[in-house]
Amino acid sequence: MQDLIANFRVEDAVDVGVIAFLVYHTLDLIRGTRAARMLLGLGVVFLVFFTSQLFDLYTVNWVLDNFLSSILLVIIVIFQNDIRRALTQVGSGPFFGGDHGLQRGDVEEVVRAAVTMATKRVGALVVFERDVGLSEYIEAGTAVDAAISRELIVSIFQPSSPVHDGAIIVSNRRMAAAGCFLPLTTNPNVSKALGTRHRAAIGVTEETDAVVVVVSEEDGRISLVRSGRLTRDLDAANLREKLESLLV
Repeated sequence: MQDLIANFRVEDAVDVGVIAFLVYHTLDLIRGTRAARMLLGLGVVFLVFFTSQLFDLYTVNWVLDNFLSSILLVIIVIFQNDIRRALTQVGSGPFFGGDHGLQRGDVEEVVRAAVTMATKRVGALVVFERDVGLSEYIEAGTAVDAAISRELIVSIFQPSSPVHDGAIIVSNRRMAAAGCFLPLTTNPNVSKALGTRHRAAIGVTEETDAVVVVVSEEDGRISLVRSGRLTRDLDAANLREKLESLLV
């Protein structure tokens, strides 16, 4: 015990702490995503590989040995979307990111608009740009460049509006554009019952750090999407609390 204490170095503690931090946040990042199942599948492959070595299964061992020799490339190909999202989140941390820019009054306008549209079952999709730019989607939409207001949001998503099918993107406390089309998620684990709006909300948050509010025209439910994860059935108080914690 004394020898162990004598050989202990601060560098060792830092080393273990960094690894534990990375492992924890990696698991937290992939929790509930398709990457978790893929990682479990790779774990099974490794288990079979070590079992084949233990019981001298030469053919199985040869096949898996050749497969695992290029495991780094396999991981990059399989997890390319998750790796991109992880690096985006690292680059959007407190040392790199800026102010998300919304005020409580802005959030209140969005909440009131969402509740109004949910009551009338008007579908809506409002995207909040954070540290990762959304200029490619803004440029493809219809320029608005207006202050955030309940009346304007509701009017844009009226069925008679020519841009009601797309999304509003909020950037720098301004409604930058409307009628913006977003990438749909390709995650096979996403429920087939979800419509295009929800799939678009999940898709853009898988690729960026954006936060999205979705109002369903089918059932009038309000949802919030972040990091590819959907939180449904929000009332005004819950939506206000989540938006303020993320954007204010």
